[in-house]
Amino acid sequence: MNNLKLHNCFIAVHDHDEALAFYRDLLGLEVRADVKYEGMRWTTVGPPGQPDVNIVLEPPLADPNASPADRQVMKEMLAKGFLRGVNFTTDDVDATFEHIRAGGGEVLQEPMNQAYGVRDCSFRDPSGNMIRFNQPKT
Repeated sequence: MNNLKLHNCFIAVHDHDEALAFYRDLLGLEVRADVKYEGMRWTTVGPPGQPDVNIVLEPPLADPNASPADRQVMKEMLAKGFLRGVNFTTDDVDATFEHIRAGGGEVLQEPMNQAYGVRDCSFRDPSGNMIRFNQPKT
């Protein structure tokens, strides 16, 4: 089990074009793939400086075999912000915060020092997922 590395993580989104406006246009992630299959879409984005780490933007419950009732439950959970997002590290959390806020990001938490050793802030993406940005305290 040596050399385990994160390759893909998945975030449910209700609208890929809105998600791309946030992740690509506002955060500056690059688009690595955009795949459509059986009426669904998966768009892979990632930080330019981490070519081996991917965030896959997928429909809620992206399983072709899922029942319509299960898909509806997942859509409702996404709309309420109950699904988890992703955490990013930045060199300047305050500048990152101002950039995202100026770009229309929905603020959940302004930058603050945390007891666990970081200064962080958080936003919601257009689908309601919580996205955190942290900077290690020096």
